[in-house]
Amino acid sequence: MFADEARVNHDWAEVYRSTYPDLVRFLTRKVWDVERAKDLAQEAFVRALRNDPRRPRAWLFQVAANLARDEARTVVRRKRHLTLLKGETERLRDSRPDPSDMVQDAEVWAMVRAALDRLSERDREVLLLWDAGQSYPEIARQTGLSVGAVGTTLARARTRLAEAYESEEGGSDDVARG
Repeated sequence: MFADEARVNHDWAEVYRSTYPDLVRFLTRKVWDVERAKDLAQEAFVRALRNDPRRPRAWLFQVAANLARDEARTVVRRKRHLTLLKGETERLRDSRPDPSDMVQDAEVWAMVRAALDRLSERDREVLLLWDAGQSYPEIARQTGLSVGAVGTTLARARTRLAEAYESEEGGSDDVARG
């Protein structure tokens, strides 16, 4: 191993103390939600501990920027999804449902239920509590997770749900429980 490739022993407590507030401020300006910014900062630190970068502060900000970019994409997808759901709700309210649409809707809901059933109990509980409008602190109290872990758990649960749903659409059984 070359001398410049050697791992540096970082005082992670000091890195956290000196970097976390700046990282949260940086992320808050990107995602416009302090709680979500804290979750993303926490995720960046988890990744840093796994990777042990040579220049942790710079590395953390780069990872945080990537996480914020991914978060923005997710928000856009959610908005599109909500717009579609709103349009579908209005369509159903304004007209009598076609029996073939009712069958198709039942099939979609069956796949959603099956995808939810494939998730771990914790992932399912966090998703359903969030979907019911619970805040992160409320979800934390009900699940025993820390408030900071709720966002990370929720993000991972959403990903697993999407993978399970796609698997249901394709008829495959290859999604692992998280």
